[in-house]
Amino acid sequence: MNIELAQVPGIEGDLDANLGLALAYIERAREDTDLIIFPETHLTGFAEQGAAASRAISPNDPVFHTLHQAAERQNLAIALGFLERDDADGCFNASVLITPEDGILLHYRKTHLWTDERALVTPGDRLVCVEWRGRRIGLMICYDLEFPETARALATLGAELIVITNGNMDPYEPVHHHLARARAIENQCFVAMANRCGTGAGYTFAGGSAVFAPNGECLAQLQREEGSTHAAIDFSLNRTARGTYDYLADRRIPLVDQNDAKDQRIRHFQLPDTDASPQ
Repeated sequence: MNIELAQVPGIEGDLDANLGLALAYIERAREDTDLIIFPETHLTGFAEQGAAASRAISPNDPVFHTLHQAAERQNLAIALGFLERDDADGCFNASVLITPEDGILLHYRKTHLWTDERALVTPGDRLVCVEWRGRRIGLMICYDLEFPETARALATLGAELIVITNGNMDPYEPVHHHLARARAIENQCFVAMANRCGTGAGYTFAGGSAVFAPNGECLAQLQREEGSTHAAIDFSLNRTARGTYDYLADRRIPLVDQNDAKDQRIRHFQLPDTDASPQ
């Protein structure tokens, strides 16, 4: 699988501009790209006090039809984030995997909320991955990366590639770089992280988008500037990494997953009800 990381800035609340930038990167993606990854909440911008629900959009918004059409034209999948409006349950920080075959195939709501968003959005209640074109992909969002349980749950679900839509800002760039590498090593799978760059919502974003192999090797990396980078994923390296010892097989703390009732390609962990505030 060939993946591309789009390290781009965003404009809070400007759906048209953010969509236009995403489409530009999709249209000029390399011919052999199978999956292109964008940052956290790229379409809508971040949740801010007084501007979370007003920026949020439904997964049924026409913008996703436009992105599906672009995925079909380029024959690639798209992972990107947005603030999601759910009339029944509120506002979420969400990411989707859009494929040429299915449109939105996988939909994930961020389960671990950063301090500044806990009063603005609702935490998600499950961790998800899906099989696409014979490979199993899991989704995470930004602060999720800082909890080893999140990636371990996805690896237990069979994820061969963990995709992180990221919105990491200064001064935390080294934290996410080191943790993404660690998550690849400890789960013996690939990790691909696309981070935001530029400024917005009162932050300076750190860039540093990267792809890590199961042995921790950095296959591709960007610095702080806007741009894209490409990496070829050889999934046989997952098996090679587990050849001498297999962390998933050797662990003694079990995790039990569930198959999705509507689509057997999707597997998930249902999380217990929790308060968004830290314990």
